Amino acid sequence: MERDYQEFIINIKRKTGIDLSLYKEAQMKRRLTSLYEKKGFKTFEDFYSGMNRDRELLNEFLDRMTINVSEFYRNAKRWEVMEKNILPGILKQNKAPRIWSAACSTGEEPYTIAMILSKFLPLSQIKVTATDIDENALARARMGIYPERSLNEVPEPMKQRFFRREGSFYKISDDIKKTVMFKKQNLLADNFGGPYDLIVCRNVLIYFTEEAKDGLYHKFSSALKKDGIFFVGSTEQIFNPGRYHFESAETFFYRKL
Repeated sequence: MERDYQEFIINIKRKTGIDLSLYKEAQMKRRLTSLYEKKGFKTFEDFYSGMNRDRELLNEFLDRMTINVSEFYRNAKRWEVMEKNILPGILKQNKAPRIWSAACSTGEEPYTIAMILSKFLPLSQIKVTATDIDENALARARMGIYPERSLNEVPEPMKQRFFRREGSFYKISDDIKKTVMFKKQNLLADNFGGPYDLIVCRNVLIYFTEEAKDGLYHKFSSALKKDGIFFVGSTEQIFNPGRYHFESAETFFYRKL
């Protein structure tokens, strides 16, 4: 079983460029085993052969390994801190900030950033880059159609201004859509570009090994301007920020030194 999974890791890296060895093994293995058993496969080797024959299955594998759990204004208190304490400082330095939402899943996070920014800037001046490894998630993000539960935390004025109800779903307005540019990116392998004023990467790093996380923190730090801000999820506190040239700006917000 162990050898079967190790070979699967090598094959997947060759095929997709994704290095599964950088994800926590027990979690990833459990998630993928339940998928291949559901699809009627007995081993990782069979599962990989199946993916080679069936593009749909490959897409489903990518969907499963990237955990697409997202909602607008997730952990709303943190977004409040961003609006009141973080963005004013960023905008004082740069009226057209460069902003990146990393591992953006189905788009709720970058659209939330754009909605909050709309309180400070005209929509025509807002530009958010949003990336994810999962093309299915990106396609859904570009469509901008969401179930009602994704909007639970959206303040009523924002809901009125930027969403239109269509049956049991909500469609986000084209005005907000235009502010976000989505593209595919593998955080572990691809270049980050920059320099950014704000990088948001939340509830993703918990799935990586300590070694992979360490490398990513260095990459995020390098992609930020001096005094730029890195915003992480509520289970992802950085315990030694100085190692990455960060200092704590607020809980879960780090400033580049």
